[in-house]
Amino acid sequence: MPLYQNREFTTLMTLKNSRLRIFLASCILLLGACASNDELDSQANAAEQQIYSEAQKYLRSKNYDMAIKALQQLESRYPFGKYAEQAQLEIIYAHYGAYEPEAAIEAANRFIRLHPQHPSIDYAFYMKGLAAYSGNSNIFSRFLPTSESSRDTKHIEEAFTEFAQLLARFPESEYGADARARMVHLRNLLARHEIDVANYYFRRGAYLAAVNRGRYVIENYQGSTAMADALAVMAHGYLLLDMPELAQTSIDTLKVNYPDHPSLSDSGEFDVAQVDEADQSWINKVSLGLFDPPQPPQFNYEP
Repeated sequence: MPLYQNREFTTLMTLKNSRLRIFLASCILLLGACASNDELDSQANAAEQQIYSEAQKYLRSKNYDMAIKALQQLESRYPFGKYAEQAQLEIIYAHYGAYEPEAAIEAANRFIRLHPQHPSIDYAFYMKGLAAYSGNSNIFSRFLPTSESSRDTKHIEEAFTEFAQLLARFPESEYGADARARMVHLRNLLARHEIDVANYYFRRGAYLAAVNRGRYVIENYQGSTAMADALAVMAHGYLLLDMPELAQTSIDTLKVNYPDHPSLSDSGEFDVAQVDEADQSWINKVSLGLFDPPQPPQFNYEP
């Protein structure tokens, strides 16, 4: 066999062996990379779950400030992780618990915008109502016996609107019954506010303005707890305006519908001196725990 043929054969075999070695090395590297990626994914999942567990611990202990930080950290590090949506939902609750109603509403709006088809989106609407109402108070008023109706009604009206939107969009929501109860309470507060304003007008000598406030309650808040006081306000105002016939009409209506009202004496006569006392005795009582929100629904994240 010629020498040059042996050289060609040797060169060819060398090339084949080199390619084989390169191929085998590539396979080994690829397998190593896959194993390395699996290990990294496992570590990342463990770290994500650890942060989420920390956030849950803070929520259970009502350490809402730390819970917010943990949930924000979770979302920033793992924006597409399996706990990301849950973190966005729970941060609404955490902001509410931390007396940060505006932040809670902002977080709820963000969740609604990002996850319009989420199975717990009704919870976000529900929390918007709670947060809107809590904007009417501060940390001190939650523990001090103050009259809610004497505060600005802007947040009460906003909360009422949010709960109404929840019921309109999700009539079968598990939060529906609670939202309806809160709307009744808020409606009573709005009606009571009108009576508070009427009493202010009485002290200022603006009797016609006081009568108009009473009439507004009768026309717009039928069935509220302030109805009887509204009739008493109208009767009192008409007497002060020297309009006895209109005053008697209000008194007669009061006797028929609310015979035990404090402004009526035992004999059924209207006692002007008892009107202010009636205002105090008919203030709507807030049920204990009525405004304690439920925590966000939990989901099973096991694969």
